[in-house]
Amino acid sequence: MDRSSGNAEGIPNTMAAASSIAAGRPRNGHPRLPRDTGRRKYCIAEKSCVRTLRSMDADLSILVFDENAVRAAIIEAGLREAGHRRVAVVREILGLVKRIETVQPDVIVVDLENPNRDQLEHFFQVSRSVKKPVAMFVDRSDAGAIEAAVDAGVSAYIVDGLRKERVKPILDMAISRFNAFSRLSSELAEARSELAERKVIERAKGILMKLKKLDEPAAYALLRRTAMNENRKIADVAQGLVSAYSLLGDARDEA
Repeated sequence: MDRSSGNAEGIPNTMAAASSIAAGRPRNGHPRLPRDTGRRKYCIAEKSCVRTLRSMDADLSILVFDENAVRAAIIEAGLREAGHRRVAVVREILGLVKRIETVQPDVIVVDLENPNRDQLEHFFQVSRSVKKPVAMFVDRSDAGAIEAAVDAGVSAYIVDGLRKERVKPILDMAISRFNAFSRLSSELAEARSELAERKVIERAKGILMKLKKLDEPAAYALLRRTAMNENRKIADVAQGLVSAYSLLGDARDEA
C-alpha cells in the first residue's frame, strides 16, 4: 500500500486522520509523547527567527551608496573609525539591487545629497524589498518625503546631518529601530497565527460536538488526546478534521 496516496480503500490521508480523531486512537496504534509545540520568541509558523542585529558587532556587513565620492569617504571613514571592517561602497545606482543581493549586507547606508522625488521613491522601494536596516542621509526634504520614508521602513532618515562623527550613532539608531520594528511585526504575526489556530480548533470542536454528541470539554479533550497520540499540534489535527469534514460535505452534496 502506498502510504502517500491513502489507505487500502483509497480514503485520503486527511479522512483517515479524521477517522482516527473520531475513534480517539493513534493512527499507528502506538501512543507517543506530545511534541514540544513551543516556539522561540519571534519565530513564526516554523520559519526562521528574526535576527537581532547588534551595532557593536565589528563583523556587520555594511553597504554604503553615495554617488558623491567625497561624501562617501566621510561615511566610510566614520564607520571604519567606529571599528567596522566590512564596508562596501557603491557609487552607481545602476545595478544597485543586484549588488545588494551579491553583498547581502546587514545594514544599508544611503546618501542622496539633493534627491528629487523619483530618486527618493526608488530608494524607498529598495528599502521595502530588502527588509534590512536602512539609514538615509539627505540634505533637504519635506513632510511628504519624511512620511514616505517611514512608510517604506527606512530606519533612520537624517536631513542635513552628514558628519563623520554622526555616522556611527545614526547607524546604531537605525539598527535599534529596525530590531524594535521586527519584534513588533513578529509579535503581530504570531498573534494572528494563534488567533487563526484558535478559530480552527473551535470549528473542529463544533464538528465533533455535532457528529459525536459531545460537550465542548469532551470535544477538546478528544482533539488533545489525538494530537498527543499522533505527536502533532492540536491546531494541525483540528485543521485535518475540518478539511476532511469539508470534503465529506462536498461528497454528500454531489450525491
